[in-house]
Amino acid sequence: MKSDIEIARETKPAHIRDVAAKLGITEDELLMYGRNKAKLSDELWDRVKDNPDGKLVLVTAINPTPMGEGKTTITVGLGEALDKLNVKSVIALREPSLGPCFGLKGGAAGGGYAQVIPMDELNLHFTGDFHAITAANNLLAAMLDNHIKQGNALNINTKKIVWKRCMDINDRELRNIIIGLGREADGVTREDHFIITVASEIMAILCLAADMDDLKKRLSRIIVAYDYEGKPVTAAQLNAVGSMAALLKEAIKPNLIQTIEHTPAIVHGGPFANIAHGCNSIRATKTALKLADVVVTEAGFGADLGAEKFLDIKCRMAGLKPSAVVLTATVRALKYNGGAAKTELTTENLEALEKGIVNLDKHIENLHKYGLPIVVAINRRTEDTDAELNYLEDHCRKLGCNFALAEVWAKGGEGGIELAKEVLAAIEKPNSFKPIYELDLPLRKKIETIAKEIYGADGVTFDKEAEKTMNELEKLGFGNMPVCMAKNQYSLSDDATKLGRPTGFNVNIRDIYVSAGAGFVVAITGTIVTMPGLPKVPAAENIDVDENGDIVGLF
Repeated sequence: MKSDIEIARETKPAHIRDVAAKLGITEDELLMYGRNKAKLSDELWDRVKDNPDGKLVLVTAINPTPMGEGKTTITVGLGEALDKLNVKSVIALREPSLGPCFGLKGGAAGGGYAQVIPMDELNLHFTGDFHAITAANNLLAAMLDNHIKQGNALNINTKKIVWKRCMDINDRELRNIIIGLGREADGVTREDHFIITVASEIMAILCLAADMDDLKKRLSRIIVAYDYEGKPVTAAQLNAVGSMAALLKEAIKPNLIQTIEHTPAIVHGGPFANIAHGCNSIRATKTALKLADVVVTEAGFGADLGAEKFLDIKCRMAGLKPSAVVLTATVRALKYNGGAAKTELTTENLEALEKGIVNLDKHIENLHKYGLPIVVAINRRTEDTDAELNYLEDHCRKLGCNFALAEVWAKGGEGGIELAKEVLAAIEKPNSFKPIYELDLPLRKKIETIAKEIYGADGVTFDKEAEKTMNELEKLGFGNMPVCMAKNQYSLSDDATKLGRPTGFNVNIRDIYVSAGAGFVVAITGTIVTMPGLPKVPAAENIDVDENGDIVGLF
């Protein structure tokens, strides 16, 4: 089988204006980035904003293996299959981060014959959105430190600075650093930190902002530090909002590309649901809903992370109501959750599959709590055996759950026809969608609700400083915000080694902070970090540019 990048490179893309035309978008409403990608103009939104909404389908997954389980592949393949059924559809994806591309997991363009193109450009610089977010984040950091150096008129307590610098590369050495060393002219010496760009509040703000006016209002509310009286100091007080908005002026516009089968795909913002809210932009999703009859979107990692945040944060803020959820699973991931070693996942193992199936069961239960119809999609891999697949199908049927075997990686849209038909039936069912918690609950109660209802925990423990901060945030008026849980993606618990459906555990909250501009409170669980590190053998070691000027080794 050819590699993803080989398949992508052999595909002759349609001109992006022809892809846009399938959705009724004119060339004048595109901001071209060459022949194969474009941004969607504000004029397009002004024209279509009063159109009726299409149906919204969320694709999520069970807890994955470290290699990922093809959630994006299913999303893309489902969109291609709907296209083959003559359903006017569009895919709404998140942009990839450079961190996984050069780290362990690889890119995020889908795979095989169910991927978006240009794959290499999407996974690397694309249209520069993440670079703009990085620049805006670090401009604010520079203005903060400059203010302190130039006299500190805002009386900022340098021990209470909460704004961190960022970069879109995994670099553990930058998690905790000392800045301002050297001469007096070189700045004020203090401890500082880096996070990966996708964990920046500016990423969340870009994804949640309705328009430029809303973007600037959100930027103005960013809390960068606290003064010596304990009062928040904001980006507005540093007079940084206008310059940050200028850097983000083009980045706020959604991007249009295509799948290998030329199905339109709107790709904009939002990866890393383990440490961020992990959804693509509201602007992208809402634009897609105005242009198509069915919109297929995704949220990061397992349903305990991406789907929970999509349903409790994004849908609540944007007023969205999904019509159905596709829950992606693989035989490989279920065997992994059943205790099979990573080196043995390609070998038939019904015993491990039977043990690991409880992970699928828990995610089905969780999604039913939101009142949504569910379709289980098994992303078929070449090593899956008939016995394993038959067991999975029988199990889903016994649960009364709609089921489809998807072979989109190998066959593209044709391999997703069965799934597409199940989804079309599901979106016509009545649903009673409702977030899992109410906003007027105390922060502690919201965190406990997620931990108990979604993760299956017995309770929640708080480190002393985290509890103190939580109480302070409520006194400052941030208690009515939704909660964004930062948790490992491999386990329902906050311990990545507890696979399957763990029981008898508590979730520990070691840190809490408010993203006032984004509009949510972040709770850090377990040992999760907001600046990942590279593995022992990073993917970067195998990426190169060949003699023809083509990128090789990217996956």
